Amino acid sequence: MNRILGKDALPEEELVERQLRPQFFREYIGQDKVKNQLEIFIEAAKHRDEALDHVLLFGPPGLGKTTMAFVIANELGSSLKQTSGPAIEKAGDLVAILNDLSPGDVLFIDEIHRLPMAVEEVLYSAMEDFYVDIMIGAGETSRSIHLELPPFTLIGATTRAGMLSNPLRARFGINGHMEYYELADLTEIVERTADIFEVEIAYEAAIELARRSRGTPRIANRLLKRVRDYAQIKGDGSINAHIVSEALALLDVDEEGLDYVDQKILRTMIELYQGGPVGLSTLAINIAEERETVEDMYEPYLIQKGFLMRTKTGRVATPKAYAHLGYAIQEKE
Repeated sequence: MNRILGKDALPEEELVERQLRPQFFREYIGQDKVKNQLEIFIEAAKHRDEALDHVLLFGPPGLGKTTMAFVIANELGSSLKQTSGPAIEKAGDLVAILNDLSPGDVLFIDEIHRLPMAVEEVLYSAMEDFYVDIMIGAGETSRSIHLELPPFTLIGATTRAGMLSNPLRARFGINGHMEYYELADLTEIVERTADIFEVEIAYEAAIELARRSRGTPRIANRLLKRVRDYAQIKGDGSINAHIVSEALALLDVDEEGLDYVDQKILRTMIELYQGGPVGLSTLAINIAEERETVEDMYEPYLIQKGFLMRTKTGRVATPKAYAHLGYAIQEKE
């Protein structure tokens, strides 16, 4: 089941995200540190008439890594070719993509940490010296071909920078850490999206939507679409703070941006295990979810917001979790 607060893009959201995507830095809201650095590096590369150094964008899903890649290409005045790590299954696939590049082009590889090792090794010489050596034929008839490549910029995006090999990571000259958005930036994004959707939204309503969006533009835009539906059917089409509260209550998204499963995790820890510590596998069984799903999808936000702690002996619900869910903290025997 697709989760309203999930950070991965849903298939039906791809067209909407393209519609909302800013084209240049002046339109890109938030991520000021990354933007300011890239603006300087891009201008310097253009002054020297060189390809921009390879760029690694890393951070949680939904924070605009793909959008940033398109903005970089637009700022460079270059064409962008897009693929993903899982889509490049063998070295020949990568060579075909590289051979199709023109001087100054941008190659964007999403989920670059999922490149097969054999493909990654071909990428080293392409990134560093703009060539690849490929073997054609088999057995005694096989031979090596040296293929020169035009100068290009590789932009790699990953949600798991720690899974990149050291040799690959070292070949990126520019590293951009995409961080969760501040409330003010997220509010501005909600207002911009509402304007594109031609929906009237009160400032207080935009703030409330932003506050519950887990610091993630993708979630903010998704919630806005659902609130727009609610306002159209239950109101006059405009969005105020009351409409936001009613719509998000219907979607089980509370004031802290927690949904039903987030709350179920915390309630299970408090009611069945006196707040913990409780093992991750045990917790996953109790809420009928996969261990990896709990660890990757639910835990990070609960930890970030201070509702849950990881300890050597297991997960522990914090006093903030007790207070938020209305439980009295009980002294353990």
